[in-house]
Amino acid sequence: MAFVLRLVWLVAALELLAPALPAAAALKDGTMAPDFTASAARGGTVSDFHLKTALVAGPVVLYFFPKSFTSGCTIEAHAFSDHIAEFRRYGATVIGVSADDIETQKKFSTQECRSNFLVASDPGLKIARAYDAVLMGAFANRTSYVIAPDGKVIETYTDLEPLGHIDNALRALRDQKTRS
Repeated sequence: MAFVLRLVWLVAALELLAPALPAAAALKDGTMAPDFTASAARGGTVSDFHLKTALVAGPVVLYFFPKSFTSGCTIEAHAFSDHIAEFRRYGATVIGVSADDIETQKKFSTQECRSNFLVASDPGLKIARAYDAVLMGAFANRTSYVIAPDGKVIETYTDLEPLGHIDNALRALRDQKTRS
C-alpha cells in the first residue's frame, strides 16, 4: 500500500512539474506507426485491440498516459469521453494506453472513460517504448498520436498538461478530412 501511495504521489508531482520538464522524443509525423496488439477494456469488458485491424475502420487516436486514477489522467479521460462524438464523426477510434494492469483498466474504462473508449494495458511499457512515449523509465509519457488509416502518424503531441491532447487530435482529424 505504501508503494502505491508513493507511486501516486510521484505521478501527481510529475503532472505539477510538467512545464519544467523537457519535451520527450516522439515519433515524427509521416512515419509508420508501429503495429501492436494489447488487452484493452471498454465499459469493463476486456478484448484484444489490434492497431492494424482498427485502422481498417478509420483513423486511430492513440494516447499514452502515466497512471490510471491520478488527477491529470482522470481529467484527460473525462475530456476524451466528453468529445467522443466529435472523434466518431471523423470515424476515429480512441484508445488510451498506460502500464496499469488490465484489472485497473477495466475499472478506469467504466469510471473515468465513462465506457466511451478503450484503455489498454501495457505492462513493461513495450508499446510506449515503440512509440517513444516513456517518462522516467517507469511510466508512459502523456503523448498522443493521430494515425491515418494508411498507418502513418499525422499528429504527435507530448505535454503532461492533459487538455491540449484533445484539441490537437481533433484539429489533426479535421485537417486530414479537409485534405481528403
